[in-house]
Amino acid sequence: MSWNKFYVTQASLMVLSSTANTLSTKWADHLHAESSDGQVRSFSHPFVQACSSFFGEFLCLLLYKASHSCRHLQAKKKIGEEEENVVNFNPLIFIIPAVCDMVGTSLMYIGLNLTYASSYQMLRGAVIVFVALLSVAFLGREVSKKEWLGIFFTIIGLTTVGLSNHFLKSSSMVDLDSNSIITGDLLIVLATMIRAIEMVYEEKFCVSKDIPPLQAVGWEGAFGFMILSTLMFPMSYVKVGPPFSNNAQSVLEDFPDAIVQMRNNKLIVLALAGAVVSTSLSNYAGVYIMKHLTSTTRMVLETIPTLFVWLSSICLGWQTFHPLQILGFALVVLGMCLYNNITSGFCQFRCS
Repeated sequence: MSWNKFYVTQASLMVLSSTANTLSTKWADHLHAESSDGQVRSFSHPFVQACSSFFGEFLCLLLYKASHSCRHLQAKKKIGEEEENVVNFNPLIFIIPAVCDMVGTSLMYIGLNLTYASSYQMLRGAVIVFVALLSVAFLGREVSKKEWLGIFFTIIGLTTVGLSNHFLKSSSMVDLDSNSIITGDLLIVLATMIRAIEMVYEEKFCVSKDIPPLQAVGWEGAFGFMILSTLMFPMSYVKVGPPFSNNAQSVLEDFPDAIVQMRNNKLIVLALAGAVVSTSLSNYAGVYIMKHLTSTTRMVLETIPTLFVWLSSICLGWQTFHPLQILGFALVVLGMCLYNNITSGFCQFRCS
């Protein structure tokens, strides 16, 4: 497999857009604006942010439809060229993974609001642990000794990342105590459990139908956006206290208050728009890499944004440096490499 300039461009797009997605979301959390009650508050609307993420995934469906239409027109112009086979399936099969994605993404954004951006990015690596366990239970998959070793290193790395949060002090997050940070970390780990259920369901019921990945992402985004948008109405009547609520009405989600804050601070709109665009671009580039290169390549590239998010958070003053995070990051990457058998491929590449 040779890397040409276009492959490098797609890989760079995936890494940069994934980094921008986390940073845009965390940036919105740090922005302040006048709320509907006249008080200046930080933008604490994780479900609105989750909706923006789903809208970005929905754009992937529009992108797929546009590219499919272009290929259809080109096939008509070229005599003798076969048109792309259209996969017939019921889009409703994506409702269950969309619900899992909705709950998981919402919990992740709540957790991100309570903890550090770099910890959020690293703790997402816990998904391989839960995917492996669920695959054994529901897919009858056998996990090799090397994969169990990878899971072990991942767990140790995630524990190290969690411990490092107790020693981090950031001037921009002085309002968060250790209990809030622990809660945020636990919510992110819980979210990865739900995302693992989503992945196992997709492997069992969706992969066998050979549905184009970009189309699958788009349908999940469409269902997730519609369901979560509908649920935000009853959420406005559910009273919750801090640290889960920092809006004018002290409810689970206050969409009118989010609109007021976005109107009073246009940078919030810019941050949400960045999250939408980066979600679309990262999914598009990720699907392209997986289709034309390998899924392992995509997994390797998905670890790189963790480093960029960590360095960016330090440069932006969102957190301070602590060596434990380097150790935790290294252990998580080692665990992911062992689990995905990347070390063997690297050795073969060096020997060839």
